[in-house]
Amino acid sequence: MQNDIANQTLQILEIIGTLAFGASGLIAAARKKLDMVGVILLVLVTAFGGGTLRDILLDRAPLFWIQNEIWIWLLAGAAILIQFFVKARNIELNARAIDWPDAIGLGVFAALGTQIALDMGHSALIASIMGVITAAFGGLIRDVLVAEIPGLVNDHQLYASLAFVGGLFIWLLQYLGLDSNYSALAGALTIIAARILAMKLGWKLPSWRN
Repeated sequence: MQNDIANQTLQILEIIGTLAFGASGLIAAARKKLDMVGVILLVLVTAFGGGTLRDILLDRAPLFWIQNEIWIWLLAGAAILIQFFVKARNIELNARAIDWPDAIGLGVFAALGTQIALDMGHSALIASIMGVITAAFGGLIRDVLVAEIPGLVNDHQLYASLAFVGGLFIWLLQYLGLDSNYSALAGALTIIAARILAMKLGWKLPSWRN
């Protein structure tokens, strides 16, 4: 029973993160005025990229999108429909529009990647790194495909660092005896809140040189 609840929690987090990052990929594609194929590709790569790399590194099978191929159809269909809606309404998506779904995806996928690694018996360090990979690499691939220097390494914003610290926070909560479902949820919400605060208040990492 406990394992079923844990698996359901992870699946819910995966769904939320997939939708959030899919939305960020869609916004990035719309801003670059890509064609329909480009839009669908960017949505799928952003949504599945980090989780795919994580599962390959952890030798975890089957991959989420292979086991649940319905999500490929849903995301591709949504990308097409929303593309027509945006064009019909003449909606302009600025650079800030991507921040909100990206913040949600960051928190949810960081918590998900960390929890999956912890459930497989990995250390706090490895689990936190898996959280960073899950949360950050889909966006990194997205930025590369639209010919932008990835914000992950360029804009000094608190992003991967939040995912890493959030992963350690999740491990600490479980070390202190909190149920893994609650700790993963608490970690996801904490990372999302911290990311939003960082965007609002302009918190950034120091650059290499002034």
